[in-house]
Amino acid sequence: MYLDDASIITINGTFVIELVAFILMIAVLWRWAYPAIAAAAEGRQKLIAEQLAEAEKRNREAEQRLKDAEAKLADARAQAQEVIAGAARSGDQLREELKAKGEEDAKRQVEKALKEIEGARQQALQSVRTEVAGIVLEVTQKVIGEVLDGKSHQKLIDEAIREVGVGGNR
Repeated sequence: MYLDDASIITINGTFVIELVAFILMIAVLWRWAYPAIAAAAEGRQKLIAEQLAEAEKRNREAEQRLKDAEAKLADARAQAQEVIAGAARSGDQLREELKAKGEEDAKRQVEKALKEIEGARQQALQSVRTEVAGIVLEVTQKVIGEVLDGKSHQKLIDEAIREVGVGGNR
């Protein structure tokens, strides 16, 4: 047995040609294919990074708009509470003054004052409801980014007014 016969790879002319062809193929790929692939991958990576940054920016803006809307809604609720409390204080003061005038006269005046207070309260509540409806519409358009149809708009307003009513009765 010869040492050459026991070898797994026999080096001959075919092996050398295959080796040269392989090295040539690697060189061609390295020169023309790899830069194009690397540029495409880098471009895609930049695009993804830009889109991710834009999404994060929009998310922060949406969160800020939501916080602003919540602050406006809280202000509207506080104003409604102040109006109701002011009307109640006015009614109490008016009742005390009318008691001093006599029972019969006081009775008529108290009833009249209570009707006026109720009217003022209803008017104040209606004003707050109108303002809340406007705020809700504005915030919804900003947060959602589109105008709602009449039915959706009315449903959203009714829900917000219900929340203000629940918040005002606590």
